[in-house]
Amino acid sequence: MNNLGVNNLQLKSVNFKIENNKTYLKIGNYLKSRYSQIIIQLVADIIAIILSFTIFFIIRFELGFFKVNVKPGIVEYLFGILFFLSFWTTLFFFSGLYKNWYERSPFDEIWAVFKVTLIGCAILIFAILFDTQSSPRKLYLIYTFLISFFVIAGRTVARNIEKKLRKDRKLIIPAIIVGTGQKSIEFWKKTEISTAWGYKVIAIVFLDIQDYYKYNNNKELENIYLDYLDNFENVIEMIKPEEVIISTEKTDHNRLLEIVNICSDKNIRVKIEPDLYDIFTGQAKTQNLYGIPLIEISTQLLKPWQEALKRIFDIIFSLLVLIIGLPLWILIAIIIKLDSKGPVFYTQPRVGKDGKIFKIYKFRSMKHEPIQEKEQWTSVNDPRVTNFGRFIRKTHLDEIPQFLNVLVGDMSVVGPRPEQPKFVEEFSKALPYYKRRLKVRPGITGWWQIKSQQYQLNLDEIKYRLKDDFYYIENMSIKLDIEIVARTVWCVLNGHGQA
Repeated sequence: MNNLGVNNLQLKSVNFKIENNKTYLKIGNYLKSRYSQIIIQLVADIIAIILSFTIFFIIRFELGFFKVNVKPGIVEYLFGILFFLSFWTTLFFFSGLYKNWYERSPFDEIWAVFKVTLIGCAILIFAILFDTQSSPRKLYLIYTFLISFFVIAGRTVARNIEKKLRKDRKLIIPAIIVGTGQKSIEFWKKTEISTAWGYKVIAIVFLDIQDYYKYNNNKELENIYLDYLDNFENVIEMIKPEEVIISTEKTDHNRLLEIVNICSDKNIRVKIEPDLYDIFTGQAKTQNLYGIPLIEISTQLLKPWQEALKRIFDIIFSLLVLIIGLPLWILIAIIIKLDSKGPVFYTQPRVGKDGKIFKIYKFRSMKHEPIQEKEQWTSVNDPRVTNFGRFIRKTHLDEIPQFLNVLVGDMSVVGPRPEQPKFVEEFSKALPYYKRRLKVRPGITGWWQIKSQQYQLNLDEIKYRLKDDFYYIENMSIKLDIEIVARTVWCVLNGHGQA
């Protein structure tokens, strides 16, 4: 995207128009719309947790329904409040319950809350020592009912409070529309009528410069900042929207994917109209939004609890591989030293998650070259590969030291392979969506690795490889990771690697 910049006249124009909307923007900044639902839901949950525990405490210890050997006092009561607040808010967070409620219907939220509270109470009945003489089954059922009822009731109230705030324009989502002329204008008009959506459109960025000139002097749009796509990055820097809405009947895939990548890098949510869904398939997870005729391009590929579980899996699996196989790794290191001169390990800069550069570790499989050569891929039957190097490359044993990269957090056991900085730069220029694979930790193995033996450096091969990388990104799960690891072991046993 060519950044032509924004001239002084445009800067004055945008400052004037933002000044006209300052009431909305100040409220939006004060009650950050992207965090408002978390704050409101959290307050509702805190009240619900305290109420449910208080009523449970009274039923358990004050009404005489259950035998009490030692009656707890105010200190025990307050400790119980703190414990349950910590337990439930943590569980709700890792279960993905603190997100925009527009992403699911009221029924879906009730069902999600009920499932999480049921699981939480099951954990509690095993973790907390109930008085076995006091019928723990009844206590479990009573507390499950109380916590579920009050959390659901509280979230229903919270939902209606936020909806009322959005309707009254006291809580807004600063947004930019990107699209073609008439279609963008029509969607802007919908946001003005449907105030419950919460959108306050601050700017419209036209894909076609002709649309910009056509609507630039339209009095109906005098409070909306107008620009065209070449200035898109400048506009989002000035306005700092929470969301970008793509509304167009044109299907210039590369330009639209570039918009999504820019927004993703700046943590700006992107939503598209449903008829554009086919453009983005495989590039991101999509979610139908309840009550709004849009589909979200989600930058959150995993829920917090899924991310935590994946990281725990990475650490445990890496430790097991490194510790259990230690005698074999030492033997490989000795053979490398005997087979050729040079260090045991080979390091090389690679690009990791969010573009972070790190050093990748491998068992050296090539002849040692004191002067680092230019960045390049290894070719088939590369003459630089040593005799023993052919074996460890064929069996992928040269990759074992990368479990150290996993332990420090630079890599994951499963994910897209990390590439050298030079190639990331080149491929990103040729394929605007290439950097999408940098949204996750790179992996030792991946979907592409277990399916292909091709290592040819050409654009067609990279496009083919990206399809597999995006398939993994869109379908990431612990189950898929375990499947890929199992299939990787089979590939290793069958000498799947390239010498």
